[in-house]
Amino acid sequence: MSDYPTGITPSGRPSRERLRRGASSLVAGALGAALLVILLVGSMWAIEIADYVLPGSFDDNGIRAWNPDGLPGIVFAPFLHADFGHLMANSLPLLVLGFLAALRGVGRFLAASLIIILVSGVGVWLTSDPRYVTVGASGLVFGYFGLVVARGLFDRRLLDIVIGIGVAIAYYSIIWGVLPTEAGVSWQGHLFGLVGGILAAWVLRRKRSEIAPY
Repeated sequence: MSDYPTGITPSGRPSRERLRRGASSLVAGALGAALLVILLVGSMWAIEIADYVLPGSFDDNGIRAWNPDGLPGIVFAPFLHADFGHLMANSLPLLVLGFLAALRGVGRFLAASLIIILVSGVGVWLTSDPRYVTVGASGLVFGYFGLVVARGLFDRRLLDIVIGIGVAIAYYSIIWGVLPTEAGVSWQGHLFGLVGGILAAWVLRRKRSEIAPY
């Protein structure tokens, strides 16, 4: 019987079989993450097209601050947009950041998305001007940004740290979106989305029991 852990050679290096399994798992995870995020953004486009061609306005189902009737909008608002320009502005960062957020598995991605939606939505409901209805996926964009950057700090995985640093460098300018600098833009959704993403990274961090020493 070998004294070495499965997949480890006597020299202490991972075996080719283990590396092969790891690479296959990484590719499968990346494909799954890409498909999941494409479906998410695709559903937003389908809803916006339906809103355009059908009578009435779906946007009325967004978040109405301090109005009990506006509470369901906390869930609906991320999938609604003011117009196609608004949706286009959110789509690319949502695809990129959502893909990176989904790399750790469907279950964690869905749980993180729910936390971000709730934290962002409740924050908007409590702090926004009640005269306006808030819609848009910007809270998710800022949430996924916070999740990907903070995940490396909490999980301490080299890959997550590298991705987090890259995202922080590439998207650092969006941090200004948490300030009330532009009229008609929900900085509250941005701020609380970012808070929700960091909270999700902490809540869903790897437990010590998940970290297997070699």
